[in-house]
Amino acid sequence: MFAKPRHARSGLSDTLTFLEQVYVGTVRGMRKSSGRNAVLGLIGSMMQAVIFIMAFYFMFQLMGVRSSPIKGDYMLYIISGIAMFMTHNTAVQAVAGAEGPTSGMMQHAPMNTMIAVCSAALQNLYQQTMTIGTILLIYHLAFNPVDIFNPIGLAGVFLLSWFTGITIGMVFLALTPWHPPLVKILSMVYRRLNMLASGKMFVANTLPFFMLAMFDWNPLFRRVDQARGVMFINYSPIHSNLSYTLKVALVAIIIGLMLEFLPENGHPRAGERLDKGVNAPRAASRSAVHPLSGAMSCQI
Repeated sequence: MFAKPRHARSGLSDTLTFLEQVYVGTVRGMRKSSGRNAVLGLIGSMMQAVIFIMAFYFMFQLMGVRSSPIKGDYMLYIISGIAMFMTHNTAVQAVAGAEGPTSGMMQHAPMNTMIAVCSAALQNLYQQTMTIGTILLIYHLAFNPVDIFNPIGLAGVFLLSWFTGITIGMVFLALTPWHPPLVKILSMVYRRLNMLASGKMFVANTLPFFMLAMFDWNPLFRRVDQARGVMFINYSPIHSNLSYTLKVALVAIIIGLMLEFLPENGHPRAGERLDKGVNAPRAASRSAVHPLSGAMSCQI
């Protein structure tokens, strides 16, 4: 008699509620990542990107590479590889580290795993977009004018790097309940492997075939090559395409969703509440009758 009446909700209302929860989760993640200050989070992400760019710049100077292998701006050549690499790796890290079904936030009724994943993904996209845009703006105003051959195409490759990172991060997130320490190590190994396997230090058109086979398996290598193709008017990629990257992303997101919605792992699925998912195995164990218990009751 004291239960609250439930009102029927339309699909539009559910969609707006979902988007509101994603927005709140994104803002909370931004403040949480930098001690309750979103501006400090952006500055930290920007400093990390600047350190990467300067490290590769000085490394190229020590290796004797003092000009761009592609006819164009030397710093834009470095930024193109670093931007795609950081966008992909940070997306993998953000989604793989999103709040899972055992998190305290999942005790709130509107919250579920998909809201946490979408919030982490949008937070990462916002940070990387602001970081790369600010770096390019500062370089354009303080050093050399930034001239991009195909800005829309470059934005598309950037979003594809972000989306592929999300799909691979979802696979790691869905595997976490089975063996959290092992999945955490595998995620770190994958991100460290991309330091070399991304091919951001090389130009695909200049690599011999035996070296090309060492990097061609990695979708990030193809995206870096495609990004340079749309950034520089004098470069046309001949050993890479975006279809392979799209296929890998689609396969990864299907595997991630299948594992996330799999109920046999003992955790609530992406659309279920925590108490329902956790109490389901307990209810099943209570309902199961041991064969000896029946015999004992008959004897009594």
